[in-house]
Amino acid sequence: MRDTLLIALFAFLGAAAAGLLGAGVLLLIRRRSLTAHLAVVVAVAVGAMLAGTLAVAQAMFLSRHDLTVVTTVVAMAAVVSLATALLLGRWVVARSRALTLAARSFGDGGDFTSPDGPATAELDALSRELEATSRKLAESRDRERALESSRRELVAWISHDLRTPLAGLRAMSEALEDGVAADPDRYLRQIRAEAERLNDMVGDLFELSRIHAGTLALSPSRISVYDLVGDALAGVDPLAREHGVRLVGDRVEPVPVEVDGREMSRVLGNLLVNAIRRTPADGTVAVAAERSPDGVVLSVTDGCGGIPDEDLPRVFDTGWRGTDARTPPAGAGLGLAIVRGIVEAHHGRAAVRNVTGGCRFEVTLPTADT
Repeated sequence: MRDTLLIALFAFLGAAAAGLLGAGVLLLIRRRSLTAHLAVVVAVAVGAMLAGTLAVAQAMFLSRHDLTVVTTVVAMAAVVSLATALLLGRWVVARSRALTLAARSFGDGGDFTSPDGPATAELDALSRELEATSRKLAESRDRERALESSRRELVAWISHDLRTPLAGLRAMSEALEDGVAADPDRYLRQIRAEAERLNDMVGDLFELSRIHAGTLALSPSRISVYDLVGDALAGVDPLAREHGVRLVGDRVEPVPVEVDGREMSRVLGNLLVNAIRRTPADGTVAVAAERSPDGVVLSVTDGCGGIPDEDLPRVFDTGWRGTDARTPPAGAGLGLAIVRGIVEAHHGRAAVRNVTGGCRFEVTLPTADT
């Protein structure tokens, strides 16, 4: 038993010396290739075994022949192990380099494609993560391009819509100043109307900028959708009478919601004004509110004749306007973008779909906790 303990002690001391030396070498080459690290690990393993064997042989006074045999066996094992480690290291390094070259496509605006051939579980998992990241980046680039396109269109439309009333205001003010206005009171009323229109446009731009910046401050309170819809219908009734459009709101359930009353009134107002302006005279705009498994659904159905299927995904985009809405009083195409921004700030969603004779805008809001 005592001899066994001595052998174990000498073997441990020899192996520990080789291990410490290997740890020092690994520390020095920590920035080198994986192949070099694997070679050092194999050398440490074989060296530890050889050092332990030599220490035991020295202590046990083995014969020169026996020592030569043991050393030769260990040396052959070292050669085979080192060759295997080098092959493994070169293969892993080659796969890593292929993965690095494939990942460079991110910087060039391309898509990541995983290199062909087998790989270790870790490299394969990394490839899958890079592919998922590539898909997300591609979607982000597409959204960025779409937003940039909508911004350019918005700037062009806003410039056009601002230039028209400003030119009119300038002409009317010059006529009043020169005393050539046949009906000064009519000119003054027109100036006031144009000023209010410009004020509304600037207000929409400010509201949209707050939504995009994430600074829209909400003050939610418990409100019945019945009261919310009633106030919105009362607000647009004069406009509906002017256009000869009937307002119908007999399918409104008194469901409580936790919303900012002012902002949601703006949502309903934008939807109703848009529906009234798109519905021909003697047409009907219907408002409904009902429970659903997802919450409360507020809907506004108009008689616009429908929206082309290719335009439906863009209805709530900033600056979008239908092909028949390129001229005033259509506005700058901000109303529906504001609707979506406010609704999403309330953790709801806005949608639109075509129905017989027109389209139906739906706003889904979470119900208030009872």
